[in-house]
Amino acid sequence: MNNIPTVKLGLIAVSRDCFPIALSQTRRAAVAKATGDIYECKITVENELDMLKALEDIKKARCNALVVFLGNFGPETPEVMLAQNFSGPTMFVAAAEDAADRLIDGRGDAYCGMLNCSYNLGLRNIKAFMPEYPVGTPEDIAKMIAEFVPVARALLGLKSLKMITFGPRPQDFLACNAPIKKLFDIGVEIQENSELDLLAAFHAHKDDKRIAKVIKDMEAELGAGGGKMSGILPRLAQYEITLLDWAEKNKGSREYVTFANKCWPAFQTEFGFVPCYVNSRLAARGIPVACEVDIYGALSEYIGTCVTGDSVTLLDINNSVPSDMYENDIKGKFEYTLKDVFMGFHCGNTPSCRLKKSELKYQVIMKRLLEPDHEPDITRGTLEGDICDGDITFFRLQSTAEGELKAYIAQGEILPVATCSFGGIGVFAIPEMGRFYRHVLIADRYPHHGAVAFGHTGKALFDVFTYLGVPKISYNQPKGQPYPTENPFV
Repeated sequence: MNNIPTVKLGLIAVSRDCFPIALSQTRRAAVAKATGDIYECKITVENELDMLKALEDIKKARCNALVVFLGNFGPETPEVMLAQNFSGPTMFVAAAEDAADRLIDGRGDAYCGMLNCSYNLGLRNIKAFMPEYPVGTPEDIAKMIAEFVPVARALLGLKSLKMITFGPRPQDFLACNAPIKKLFDIGVEIQENSELDLLAAFHAHKDDKRIAKVIKDMEAELGAGGGKMSGILPRLAQYEITLLDWAEKNKGSREYVTFANKCWPAFQTEFGFVPCYVNSRLAARGIPVACEVDIYGALSEYIGTCVTGDSVTLLDINNSVPSDMYENDIKGKFEYTLKDVFMGFHCGNTPSCRLKKSELKYQVIMKRLLEPDHEPDITRGTLEGDICDGDITFFRLQSTAEGELKAYIAQGEILPVATCSFGGIGVFAIPEMGRFYRHVLIADRYPHHGAVAFGHTGKALFDVFTYLGVPKISYNQPKGQPYPTENPFV
């Protein structure tokens, strides 16, 4: 994927001048060896001048993420100034003591120093990443650094992200509308455009010489799944080239892009197709395209793409599982109640690699409105199939109507149960989903769209949202742990 950053880590050790500097240096070398792929700065920071030299060294090495290592107690002011003056995300970790026979001349007191470090970071309002338990052996710290990488990748991505939108949200989709100020607050740039801008750009790509090559690529991806819908491919290929060209020409000072585009109802009549399949193809390349001008949906997708380094999708938290399906296919086979399961659906924007068997089809709901009495034409373009079963994380970062950030994260799985329905769809199971649905999604007024990462990525997402300063991060609380709005008498 070329739409997400590559993290290059730098390691700087710090040392308080009343402790042996060799203690930090030897411990730093051990951390570098255990970590492997990290640049080890050989300048150990004891004072502010050392701090400047170390940062210059890290800059020359082209590091974009930093690990500050307290090999001993550490100099609290210079060490936090490293984070203050470094342009990328910074992590702080500290050395555990080596052995019982080294607790006189070889004791580093980094356990204590981390407390002062934390206080000084807060004093200066400096953001930094702290592991759950930031003290450890070189091997422990190597694991912490590995967990920092996806967080750093997401933070770097957001810092260089431009979100491109086309068109206002459809009527009665106010849930997808949210204040954009918070995008600027977290460092994201946004370019809002009219649907007419997109339509004009699309027409300008008529007979583009690259269309034939894109059609071939689509045919290879679809295989027999293209079926009788293959006649729509020239229009879809033209649209894909239109979006990619727009992204390249409008990145400006940013490196990465996402889209949040209007996709109905006028889209079908004016463009002559449903854009879902193209959206799925771009998502597979790390360029999320959110439906219905869902800006925060696209933002969530992009964060998930950076965290996983892989494709994600955006789905409606859509419909309940029928009781007969639950009784026949779920009950007794999986440890979930009927209230724990639901169907996640969207028209056809999920990448083919995430579907058990993908097929190019038409959008059933739109056909009812636009082509009720004849064969589908302008409603063609969805990529449909049951979503592959396995672990997932449902999540979303959102701005409230009042302009406050909030987020939710819920880990669960997609069950190997046939959906018997249309679209890109799966039977999802999240522990205590019924309570989460009522006391987070409804109570906190989240929209119906949620981003889906394929795997359990809750820890990294929580760390990203925490680093961004999101004041409220909700999750599916276990039984016996009530939500603030939960009626205790039920």
